[in-house]
Amino acid sequence: MNTLQLHRVSKIYEGKIMHKALKNINLTVSNGEFVAIMGPSGSGKSTLLNVISTIDTPTAGTVTINGKKPHDLRKEELAIFRRKELGFVFQDFNLLDTLTIGENIVLPLTLDSTPVRDMDKKLQIIAPILGIDYLLDKRTFEVSGGQAQRAAIARAIIHSPSLLLADEPTGNLDSKSSKDVMELFETLNVRDNITTLMVTHDALAASYCQRVIFIKDGELYNEIHRGDNRQQFYQQILNMLALLGGEKHDISAVRLSQHHS
Repeated sequence: MNTLQLHRVSKIYEGKIMHKALKNINLTVSNGEFVAIMGPSGSGKSTLLNVISTIDTPTAGTVTINGKKPHDLRKEELAIFRRKELGFVFQDFNLLDTLTIGENIVLPLTLDSTPVRDMDKKLQIIAPILGIDYLLDKRTFEVSGGQAQRAAIARAIIHSPSLLLADEPTGNLDSKSSKDVMELFETLNVRDNITTLMVTHDALAASYCQRVIFIKDGELYNEIHRGDNRQQFYQQILNMLALLGGEKHDISAVRLSQHHS
């Protein structure tokens, strides 16, 4: 069963200058896969994620998630679909400062009017898995970036979505926390079969995925599969990024991550 299928998806932004952000994208993510999307700045990877997450509507083509076509749904139905089927993890955590870590995690369940007892049960199961069971009563400003991102991941998966979408999830983390968070994504994917799609510019983060899809100028450029050797895979990702070129800071970020590993 394919969790995600894109068929000939294009996205054109109208304006003074028409901009083709995505051109005829065909993409399939199978149930239980862990896939990264990479490419230079302005390559269309954020647009791709926005179209998949239903934030943006494709100009042409179809997006199918878990057998449904979300872009065909009415506004109210789409809101419910997004809440039930999708989980989101962002670069800046997007936790609410007014709530405790525990309250932040159960937010998707609160929105669905889940009984408090059930929410508590789910929280007690998920928090230890993510290693944050001792932080549930703390406020967001009392925890580290890595802990906040773990809480954000817990919030993204507590309602068992069919697709977890992560946008630069290690972008605001130091290398130790990045590694912890990526190992966590990998564990959740392998153990709980959580289908995950991640946009990242970090080759080290991408090396935790099973497959990396490269996008350039709004088109699929190439893809590579991990196999058994993560170090080798990491090197292949670096080579592909160098081949893709892009802006100077993209490449220097790649070089920096080489030194850290």
